[in-house]
Amino acid sequence: MIRTAALALLLTSAALPTLAQVPGSQAQTPLPVPTSLPRPLPPIPAPQDRDYPGTIGIVADITDVDRRIIRVTQTVPVSAGHLVLQYPKFIPGNHADTGPIQLVSGVTITGNGQRIEWVRDTVDPHAFHLDIPAGVTSIEVKFEWLTQPDNAVWRVVMTPEMVNLQWEKALLYPAGYSHSRITFQPSVRMPTGWQYGVALDTVSFADGLATFAPISLEHLADSPMFAGAHFRRIGLDTNGRSPIHLNLVGDTAASLAASDARIAEYRSLVEQADRLFGARHFDRYDFLLGLTSKMGGIGLEHHRSSENTASPGFFTGSNPDYGSRTLLPHEFVHSWNGKFRRPSDEYVPNLNIPTQNSLMWVYEGQTEYWGDVLGARSGLVTREEALANLAEVAGFYDQQPGRQWRALQDTTNHNLLGYRTTNPWPSWMRGTGDYYREALLIWLDADTLIREATGESKSLDDFAKAFFGQDDDDNWQTPRPYTFEDVVAALNAVHPHDWAGFLRTRLDAVGPDARAPLDGIARAGYRLTYVDSLNDVEKRIQSGWANDFQYSLGFSLGANNRITGIRWGGPLFEQGIGAGWELVSIGNRTASAQALRRAVTAAKGTDRPITMVIKRGDEFRTLSIPYHDGPRYPRLERIEGTPDRLSDILSPRRR
Repeated sequence: MIRTAALALLLTSAALPTLAQVPGSQAQTPLPVPTSLPRPLPPIPAPQDRDYPGTIGIVADITDVDRRIIRVTQTVPVSAGHLVLQYPKFIPGNHADTGPIQLVSGVTITGNGQRIEWVRDTVDPHAFHLDIPAGVTSIEVKFEWLTQPDNAVWRVVMTPEMVNLQWEKALLYPAGYSHSRITFQPSVRMPTGWQYGVALDTVSFADGLATFAPISLEHLADSPMFAGAHFRRIGLDTNGRSPIHLNLVGDTAASLAASDARIAEYRSLVEQADRLFGARHFDRYDFLLGLTSKMGGIGLEHHRSSENTASPGFFTGSNPDYGSRTLLPHEFVHSWNGKFRRPSDEYVPNLNIPTQNSLMWVYEGQTEYWGDVLGARSGLVTREEALANLAEVAGFYDQQPGRQWRALQDTTNHNLLGYRTTNPWPSWMRGTGDYYREALLIWLDADTLIREATGESKSLDDFAKAFFGQDDDDNWQTPRPYTFEDVVAALNAVHPHDWAGFLRTRLDAVGPDARAPLDGIARAGYRLTYVDSLNDVEKRIQSGWANDFQYSLGFSLGANNRITGIRWGGPLFEQGIGAGWELVSIGNRTASAQALRRAVTAAKGTDRPITMVIKRGDEFRTLSIPYHDGPRYPRLERIEGTPDRLSDILSPRRR
């Protein structure tokens, strides 16, 4: 609530500028400020392609793990005059303005031993204005990043055993310069006995202080660290000019016990990626993998590394989930697609210029495709598991009603609408997952079309090698941006076709007649069917199957028989039911997922409705649902007499 006195003060301030007065580069201008400030603030300088004079020293102290506080000290070369320091706002890989400025505290700036007061920008709270006095050539900037004790809002990045240091959340940088032209010298002070993995070059490591070679802000922000008390570094390909390592940190030392067979699968991943892309665009690559139940989950791409987490038993238990096994392949592919080759509207000059996401169906969608394919080609998942996963994806989009109002292309704006926000009607709202998984189906469609049209002589592998594998040289630091037209041209170079029409028809499909892009499944030699029971592999992949009634009654059962994920337009939806209900009984039986499956099975082929009692607060309601098609789960069924292109796509490449 705005207090009356404060509102009156705002209303009596000078008039706000018109839209025409706002510079396009930063979308802001000097604004009227509260009377407590000394004067109107100048605009934040737009980034220029010029070198920032000198090197900025930065020390991140991650030793306060009990209080989960990261303390930052920066030494910034300066000259007299006005200076704006910015905190990163648009975080690469998040595709949105997610920089946690709310967690930055204690900002204190000194020069020649004297305090220099700062003023936060009144339009952009990620910017700090200050005046550098004459004679001051260097300032010291100190602040804390107050990392969080739980995952309620921001993910946990510090535990007593490990820290995930993300530089873009632990620094300030001078406005007015491209981030590729600002040089940092980073250091990290860590608890005694800890070791670390990071895609930075170590200059020294003594007494818990690791110092790294100077690097641009662009690449420092792209070089996170995993450090911990329990650490293991495994070479996956240590020969040649671009060594690749798997860096493990764990809640316990026991969680690091990866077997030789599992390590061999990751070495195969590197080999299969080389055969797919034909080039490497990094001087080193470090997989960072936290094996933890305490730190927040993550899978985030970087040019020369990736941040990943899995359960503590990922290497020591049996049958880790499909998503965990294909996570590292997905993030590895991003080094080529998303980092070296980058959508042009994602390629911005610093971390505070808004990104656009119009090509997320390439950036994330084709990466999702290749991540699953490389997972199978490397042996991290089996062919049967990959087929079961694809069936689940196809079934989800085959039954998704949200396409009636929202095209896949519009979902690329989802993060900008609110970063991975939840809603009670995901099947209707659509969202982030669609430009990953529905786009995967489009790329399968493209792959099988090329194979069919060229008599199996070419495939999407040829596109990947030509488009993402180009220019195998040492100039890895300069990304190659791409546009929609570039993608179309590269597809046409592999096989001439109306690729612009092919893509736009699928990306822009919307309305009551719009359908999921399933043609690639049929062209691959399979059909999507629905069955009333699953085999062991399918149960492992569709891990929530026991509580999943999405394709029958149109909802799932959560903990304590809570009704979740009600499908828009499904049988339960048509009963007028929304979020917040609990299943109490089915017929004359106490509610359980097993009892509900029996009731759905018993009603198949009859005219008897399924009766149930549900509860919300102190309200009870009895439902009678006229559903008679039995349990339904998606499966891919082989079409006899057709080429099994899907098996070939998933098979390892020998050269």
